[in-house]
Amino acid sequence: MKPVVAIVGRPNVGKSTLFNRLIGSRTAIVDNEPGLTRDRIYGEVFWNGKNFSVIDTGGLSQSPLTEIEHGIYEQVLLAIQEADYVIFLVDGRAGILPEDYEIASLLRKKQKETLLVVNKIDDYTKQKKDLWEFYSLGLGEPQPVSAEHGQGTGDVLDLVVEKLPEIEIEEEDETLKIAIIGRPNVGKSSLVNAMLGEKRVLVTSTPGTTRDAVDSVFSWQGNQFTIIDTAGLRRKGKVERGVEKYSVLRSYQAVGRAHVAVVVLDGATGLTEQDKKVVSVALEQGKAIVLALNKWDLVKGDKDKIGREILEQMPFISYVPLVYTSAVEGTGLSSLLETVMVVEEEWKKRVKTGVLNEIIQDAIQIAPPPSKKGRAPKILFGTQVAVSPPTFVLFVNDPNLIHFSYLRYLENQFREAFGFAGSPIWIKLRKRGEDKK
Repeated sequence: MKPVVAIVGRPNVGKSTLFNRLIGSRTAIVDNEPGLTRDRIYGEVFWNGKNFSVIDTGGLSQSPLTEIEHGIYEQVLLAIQEADYVIFLVDGRAGILPEDYEIASLLRKKQKETLLVVNKIDDYTKQKKDLWEFYSLGLGEPQPVSAEHGQGTGDVLDLVVEKLPEIEIEEEDETLKIAIIGRPNVGKSSLVNAMLGEKRVLVTSTPGTTRDAVDSVFSWQGNQFTIIDTAGLRRKGKVERGVEKYSVLRSYQAVGRAHVAVVVLDGATGLTEQDKKVVSVALEQGKAIVLALNKWDLVKGDKDKIGREILEQMPFISYVPLVYTSAVEGTGLSSLLETVMVVEEEWKKRVKTGVLNEIIQDAIQIAPPPSKKGRAPKILFGTQVAVSPPTFVLFVNDPNLIHFSYLRYLENQFREAFGFAGSPIWIKLRKRGEDKK
């Protein structure tokens, strides 16, 4: 797992602005309104040879009154607990407020290594004297930054990466890791309990009950599995502050740790736009995928017809197998696990370069890539450079001449020749001669 850095502070000190600056994009929405809900609260940073995750937390209030404020408070505590390092951000213009002392006291109690950063220092020469009062927080030397203008953020990153732990290389875990994902209330936890044969995961009728990713190891027909039950994923615009924000974070992380993502759909309600978004989480991370149409005991109708209709609504994953399950009746579980094992093998499949190029040349003979502005694209040869997912590099005369629709055509040819059921295929283009650089 990558080291994790949490940015904490009271509302409206510029946490999201600093977060955006560190990750190099405008991922978090920034506004002067305290406690603004943000689309995403985590990102990746690469600095001085180290890669780490950074979390943008909600603002800590002095006396949380509402349910949302309490939720934010509890989840900031969770972020602090899980972080390897904490950036405590304060406001250089407003000076120290009572909330700052409370947060500093909290961090000392947690014995979490912390970097005190003073934001909104736009002119260090004129505002240098403003830094002195922050020594009273008892967290060492304050580091001045202007997150809005990017001043001082490089120095902050230098200090952070010095303190981050080295990533330990663990022994290879031979168990097949399955992430159970889906929108809230589709029966994920019930499905996990049915596979485990015991009530190891809390199950209620309230959407969003599961807040953490829970790992459970079990065996089936001599095969070892690690199953990860995750919080329900929702569209970004529907993710609320507090508990649910961090549930989404953990769901994304859980998918990242898995080999196969089982996307659970509600057979009683059918496919929704949220389901498609959940599928995209697994696709973006290149995971093998199985669709589990759950609650099949509540459905009346032609099973095959309903399955075809669902896949027709998601033509971009026509290669993904669909399994029918009922957690209540315990049906379809053996078929689900068998399918998981099959797609995991397909996900790890490697093909020989000679055979691959035969398929490429045959595909070109059947349908040559169309010319663009009078120039003819040429695919010279291809090779598989990685597995999990299967990744191919095609060497061409000019990558700009190859339309994405032709890559989709080649992907279909690869699937027809080699299978890759349930696994995404990544195809990258490289200009001739770049392999020698």
